[in-house]
Amino acid sequence: MPIDKTFNRRQLLKTTAAVGAAGAFVASTPSILRAAEPDKPSEIIVRAWGGPWVEALKNGVSDRFTAETGIRVIHDLTEDNEIQPKVWAAVAQGRTPPIHINWDTTTNATKSALRGVCEDLSDLSNIAGTTDLAKPVGVEGYPIVNTYGYVYVLAYRPSAFPDGPPKSYHDLLDPKFKGRLAFYNDGIGFHFPAQVAGGGSLDGIPDAMDPAWEFITKMKAQNPLLGEDPDFVTWFQNGEIDAACTISTNALGAKKNGVDIAWTVPDEGAKFDTDGLWIPKGHSEGDLYWSKAYINSALTKESQQIWLDGLGLPGVVPGLTPPPGMAGDPAYPTKPEDFERLIRISGQVQVENESEWFSKFKTIMQG
Repeated sequence: MPIDKTFNRRQLLKTTAAVGAAGAFVASTPSILRAAEPDKPSEIIVRAWGGPWVEALKNGVSDRFTAETGIRVIHDLTEDNEIQPKVWAAVAQGRTPPIHINWDTTTNATKSALRGVCEDLSDLSNIAGTTDLAKPVGVEGYPIVNTYGYVYVLAYRPSAFPDGPPKSYHDLLDPKFKGRLAFYNDGIGFHFPAQVAGGGSLDGIPDAMDPAWEFITKMKAQNPLLGEDPDFVTWFQNGEIDAACTISTNALGAKKNGVDIAWTVPDEGAKFDTDGLWIPKGHSEGDLYWSKAYINSALTKESQQIWLDGLGLPGVVPGLTPPPGMAGDPAYPTKPEDFERLIRISGQVQVENESEWFSKFKTIMQG
């Protein structure tokens, strides 16, 4: 891209001052610069997760972006692992990618960044107002912007645990829970606690993980349900499960729908991770500009407050108010001491090994 165009776009994004509720929205630009804006596309496509996830994104970011710009936002609910090879193939073949923005796990996004398929986002003005959590680790610059953190809690139905919250994943091996448990279909969020539950140590990740696979094999005998984010909400609502290793948002979604549900961090700990937004290479200058504007808007305090209230998660903009009941919750870490029982594994280790872990988990569960 010519230098003068890059300069103009950066200067335009950096002059979107936050003045009032509307002015804080990144897409609001001074009227004197309106002529410098690239043509607006009629729509942009944002890949998202379903259920309470997409609803929160719609309310906090997408609807506000559309109201300000007139650009319709389409949410593509293709799973992140399914869209990944399609995006990679499009970039490699010089075709327009099937999505404008990918709402992705940071680990998956890092794989794409290392592959060189992500646009640089370091010129977004609102990055300067974010915490260190927004910065992706192990890559140069900002091919991804992390937007919040989350915990893979042990969610449970209190009526199934009359003596109090389950203290350990070993509690779920009780025969009464056979067919009444749930995990992600690739085991994400459970590999690390399983390593501890199996008698191993976190230092054994990734080279000595037999304890994890042995414990997961024991859990397989419980015939757990396997699915994705929206499934957990449905299963709890329908009374099909008593406990699940899932992101706290899914338990919160079921709770908002009237289900008696709670969550805990068991003795083995719980995985903490982040998600982010990124843009595949290959879009027109105008589509790229407005896709960047969308991500920049997601980094305003106003958008983060609404978006993350819907998810019950801590964001990357200082000064957010925790959703009702979430202040001090183990699933809403904000202070250093909040992370003491949470498991944080190097992003590089996850990028290099996650596919193998997913495959191993699926092999065990399908065996």
